[in-house]
Amino acid sequence: MCCRDELLLMRGCALDMKSDIGKLEIKDFPVRNVAELRLLYEERKQKICESPEWTFIKALCSGRIDDVVSLFEQTRQFVRKASAVDTPFGRFEGKSEIREMANRWLTEYNAQSASVEAFFQTRSGGRSVTEVVVSFLVDGMINEVPMFIVGDLRSGGKLEEVRIYHHCTFLPQYQPYRKPMFQSAHLEMGDPGLLTGAVREYYEALHHVPCVDVERIVACTSNECIFGGYGPAGSVPMPHNHEELRRIYKHMATYIPRWVGMRYETIIDDGVTGVIEWVHIVSDAGVAEGGRVCLSGIAAYQRGDDGLLCSIRISDYAGYEKHIDWSKTDTPRDEAYSYNRVIEFPPGCGLKEQS
Repeated sequence: MCCRDELLLMRGCALDMKSDIGKLEIKDFPVRNVAELRLLYEERKQKICESPEWTFIKALCSGRIDDVVSLFEQTRQFVRKASAVDTPFGRFEGKSEIREMANRWLTEYNAQSASVEAFFQTRSGGRSVTEVVVSFLVDGMINEVPMFIVGDLRSGGKLEEVRIYHHCTFLPQYQPYRKPMFQSAHLEMGDPGLLTGAVREYYEALHHVPCVDVERIVACTSNECIFGGYGPAGSVPMPHNHEELRRIYKHMATYIPRWVGMRYETIIDDGVTGVIEWVHIVSDAGVAEGGRVCLSGIAAYQRGDDGLLCSIRISDYAGYEKHIDWSKTDTPRDEAYSYNRVIEFPPGCGLKEQS
């Protein structure tokens, strides 16, 4: 029996032992879809502190709408912009819209109730991200959705912005396009010097123009580095070995960096895990040959005791561009393809000509 089947069985057995369904908790119901994050990291969960973004997602899943809204002020402390929550089903600015988002939370996932469980947390530089599995109760069964919950922190235990990431397949009623959450200051890949250790080594090897250095990537990972956690609904974990990693990155090398580059907009690195939020920079070749469009994404790169990467967890919509029906998106196609567009990428990684 595989680990997925074992988890389904264990989560379902509790239901058989209950006679009074009115007293059941969400955890007592059988699971329709087990989150990939759980399958890979059930035994590796970290200790979580009461950070505001963790408080936020707990209140959201518990239906405590006033508690969700109370975590925000109408405007940010030092920038004349409204506080905001950016979700896969829309962006909500100001307290009234955040309240609307909280009221829509269960409905968007066709759920009657929800609970949440934390797996990892990374805090640094005025931001905090908690990686969670949300269990949505849908028609008597649980749909598990792995999510990144990123919080821009404010004094007094409050938040200025929350960004929620998960794969587009968990909200099939929406098109697999999400307008970039950041406006890039310039259209160049990120500077590797802002990263450290194995995270920098990985980034430079993956985004070096003209081609990916696959062996350099493999060399900065441990022998049993785990890749995955935020794949499409129904994802089955892949083997954990260098041969599998080599296969994954050889495939990525067919379109990175010729088609897309990654410009990181936030870095949250506590010395163990580096979490990076990015937007894509897209070349003319990426549009013409691959239909690629600028998207936002996030990844967590976790270091082991030996300094090598022991886990790579990526969440984005890459590869789903061909499924977008532009007649059903809020952003027109021409506008979407105008974001972060370049003719081609200069040689090297993060290098640019100086005027």
